[in-house]
Amino acid sequence: MVDEIEGLPVRARSSRRSRAGPTISDVAREAGVSLMTVSRVMNGKTNVREETRERVQAAIKALNYSPSMAARNLAAASEIRIGLLYSNPSAGYLNEFLVGSLDQASRANVQLVVQLCERPEERAVIVQRLVEGGVDGVILPPPLCDADAIHRFLQEAEIPAVVVASGRPPAGLSSVSIDDRAAAAAMTRHLTELGHRRIGFISGAPDQTASALRLQGYGDALNEEQLASEPELVVQGLFTYRSGLEAAQRLLALVPPPTAIFASNDDMAAAAVAVAHRLGLDVPGDLSVVGFDDAPQATTTWPELTTIRQPIADMSRAAVQLLVDDIRTVRDGRSPSPRHTRMGFELVLRQSDAAPPA
Repeated sequence: MVDEIEGLPVRARSSRRSRAGPTISDVAREAGVSLMTVSRVMNGKTNVREETRERVQAAIKALNYSPSMAARNLAAASEIRIGLLYSNPSAGYLNEFLVGSLDQASRANVQLVVQLCERPEERAVIVQRLVEGGVDGVILPPPLCDADAIHRFLQEAEIPAVVVASGRPPAGLSSVSIDDRAAAAAMTRHLTELGHRRIGFISGAPDQTASALRLQGYGDALNEEQLASEPELVVQGLFTYRSGLEAAQRLLALVPPPTAIFASNDDMAAAAVAVAHRLGLDVPGDLSVVGFDDAPQATTTWPELTTIRQPIADMSRAAVQLLVDDIRTVRDGRSPSPRHTRMGFELVLRQSDAAPPA
């Protein structure tokens, strides 16, 4: 648990701090206000209503709350601490995201706190612990970019956040993304231009908004070619290698099977290649397989995957810088205006696709 002063929470000496004495969260709860509001009152900021100020001061007095001198000294250093929550099943995606985040954090001279947030029922506790532990803002890569409960908590606590790769970023938070729908349409269009007419699609996890956009892009390109969107050719995946194995097995068991498979990420595409090899199919001679992301998996699979390059590391760099800018705006006593950054994508041609067999 933590103490906070000058808008900057700091770690207390003991993880049992809340049992030994009150924390700023206790004060906020007692007064019925956000953590940021308590911080503003304690630092004499003017942008707080008098009634609210009195309520916070009464709570501080009632709880006998007193920030430590160590907290004051650390706050004076104006250190910025950013929390990065992750729960992504793709190790390749996460690796690229962390590389970009750590690089930009180093350039901006900020501290990055990386926290696993895997189980939905634990998210509220983990996010609250991060906030109480001293982070000034939070970055949410997929799938947490679409976790509404986390969005609400951070907005109510007035903690700046940036969501990355969300198909529908919350209006009150900054975001970084690509045009997933246009990217998926471009890849599907590429396959139809090669001559494929029966294209299987492995969709992404249903709890991620980008998954629906990629499926829509697939459908857009089929409609352009006046190709029927056959329900049997669309199989649910979860962005994991194992789900890709199961989905590819279902697609290749169809009669007739597809001549191409477009997977919503590279992990699932690599799994589809593995299933094809097990069935004695040549990739791309008998079956074309393409992916999405251009994560490291794309070039460690044989044959190397044709895929959509999503600039994952650059997106995480941009997210860190957006968040740092928002945090500095808050420290200046102003409310940050959410900004939505749209980055480009690229269709990367490698060896996993070709014209369909005669």
